[in-house]
Amino acid sequence: MTRKAKKAGRFALLLSLLLCLSACSTAPQEPPAPEEKLISVGFSQVGTESDWRVANTASMESALSAENGYRLDLRYAQQKQEQQIVDLYKFINQGVDYIVLAPTTERGWETILSRVRDSGIPVIIVDRMIEIEDESLFTCWVGSDFRQEGKTAVEWMEKTFADQPLNIIHLQGNIGSSAQIGRTEGLDEGLKAHDNWTLAFRQSGDFTQAKGQELVEEVIEKGLLDRSGNTINVIYSENDNMSYGAIDALKKAGLTPGKDVYIISFDAASTALRLVLKGEIAYDVECNPLHGPRVKNLIEQLKEGKTPPKYTYVEETAFSQDNLTEELISTRGY
Repeated sequence: MTRKAKKAGRFALLLSLLLCLSACSTAPQEPPAPEEKLISVGFSQVGTESDWRVANTASMESALSAENGYRLDLRYAQQKQEQQIVDLYKFINQGVDYIVLAPTTERGWETILSRVRDSGIPVIIVDRMIEIEDESLFTCWVGSDFRQEGKTAVEWMEKTFADQPLNIIHLQGNIGSSAQIGRTEGLDEGLKAHDNWTLAFRQSGDFTQAKGQELVEEVIEKGLLDRSGNTINVIYSENDNMSYGAIDALKKAGLTPGKDVYIISFDAASTALRLVLKGEIAYDVECNPLHGPRVKNLIEQLKEGKTPPKYTYVEETAFSQDNLTEELISTRGY
């Protein structure tokens, strides 16, 4: 065979191999299995101002995770309603499946929620309530009965201090929020019912530790704590973080929490409950932040075409040294 013939033979063999490979590569392929569509949820969170809020966010992230079939778009408003309104417009433009709103304040939601309703996106309000005439602007709500929390604290004060005169320092939360309104209403009812209770100071500490400390330092500097020995000083602090600040201020002034001043707090986070065990916080009313599974359950009901309750209240309790142990704290999850 000549060199030219051998070359032609090798070329023919190579060409047949290429044609075979080409045929194999163009053979019909099984289409890849489509990924399961994630349910998209836009969540407008108040901020990161307290331990309660951090635990609330973690609960939502855990429940509405990709592993559970969700895509969560979490946005922090840093306690600004105008930022939440902007975020809700963004959720509308994204076309999310559900919107979850933890409102900064109760009022001022009609316009944006009308836009959300027109877009056909269900809205779940979580934690704080909104004050609105047309309740069709949101789908459902889940959270705490804040007024009952305040009444629970007042009932403990009545039982614990009986007819003794009380000098009350009131640290309020964000003015206009449901937690502030309900807990303040509870205390106001107690003040009206007891002539021996005196409201010596009332101001908002924004639910933050730094502001709580600042306000109690102001109280001490102004001499608003009763030093007569005939009156019991009580700090009614509308969340745990302000209570931490109050404790720091008292200790800095040489005062003993639980002896010179009794602190009543709200939230019942694990750090605060350990201060209850130490006697530095006298009473802590629970406000359960673990709403993630509750919101997930509401979304699943809506997905199935069911109609969940318009309002879902969380069952809560309260703690003093009488009903609290370290073992109990370790099982609570926040």
